[in-house]
Amino acid sequence: MQTELFPQHMNVIITGGGGFLGSQLAKELLRRGTIHEPGGTAVPIGELTLFDQHISPLVRGAVEEVRAGTAVRYLEGDIGDAATVASAVRGPRATVFHLASMVSGECEVRFDDAMRTNLDGFRHLLEAARALGTRPRMVFSSSIAVFGGAVMGPMVSDATKATPQTTYGMTKYIGELMINDYSRKGFIDGRTARLPTIIIRPGKPNTAASSFASGVFREPLAGQPCDLPVDRSQRMPVLGYRDVVQCFLALQEVPEERLGDDRAYCLPNQNPTVAEMIAALEAVAAGQGRALGPIRDTPDAVIRRIVDSWPVAVDAGRALELGLPSGAPLETLVRQYIEDFAPAVG
Repeated sequence: MQTELFPQHMNVIITGGGGFLGSQLAKELLRRGTIHEPGGTAVPIGELTLFDQHISPLVRGAVEEVRAGTAVRYLEGDIGDAATVASAVRGPRATVFHLASMVSGECEVRFDDAMRTNLDGFRHLLEAARALGTRPRMVFSSSIAVFGGAVMGPMVSDATKATPQTTYGMTKYIGELMINDYSRKGFIDGRTARLPTIIIRPGKPNTAASSFASGVFREPLAGQPCDLPVDRSQRMPVLGYRDVVQCFLALQEVPEERLGDDRAYCLPNQNPTVAEMIAALEAVAAGQGRALGPIRDTPDAVIRRIVDSWPVAVDAGRALELGLPSGAPLETLVRQYIEDFAPAVG
């Protein structure tokens, strides 16, 4: 079936579709089978494109389990190549979720690659969306890493001046400005989600400075040791992976007239200390009779420097006013992770 023959359908493109959040978003969209058009009406998804540098068989299998007849296109390629990106974005009606990005630790040691992926790649995507001529809706995944420096107080909000102290945060802030300007010019209908640290991610630790925030749950639940690079008193804003997917979709659905000229929104979150995260893990594990692997305090000066540059509390009042959902409590997040990814006891 050629989806171009059915203009009443919406094509949805997820960059970073081979990653954890991208695949979780894809599965939720496929379960729903519809997405909201700018007028507010839910329309069928004609085709879902997952675009990434690599899409593993595990991700493909998980997506296929919930596909239910919707056409899914798996496109592997370099987001730094304009022609490849243009092939990912097709209509006539399209919605884009831009999640592809190099993460914080990588960006600090691979500056040129960070610029190619996070900036050049995003520019290619914006131009591909602009070329459709239909002003497609786009949701951009940014980060609270846009904040930092001497002007940052203990609490930040969408009104706080952005002075990122990492290359990752710098590229995200430039992306936010491009979303605002491409929307102002009428090329797209964009909106930006400023993510806190997302937990609990399955799999292995990655090079993100925030990786420990998932590892402190994930490794002990698997009976493995977790090396904790920051103090247990470290406080940080977090949000569950199920919650962030719902926030992406809710932000996509918001009527444009409610957004104004600043389209970047800090997402709802909570800001526990690492010690409180560990306490929630231990409470759930005790209730389920689970033995946990040890958590070892192993300070890492590089990780601590990056994490110390981030805010410890985030005011998400604007997002809540739009109707974005608030996050679940820590113990619920642990139970969700166990339900979705952790093996059963015994």
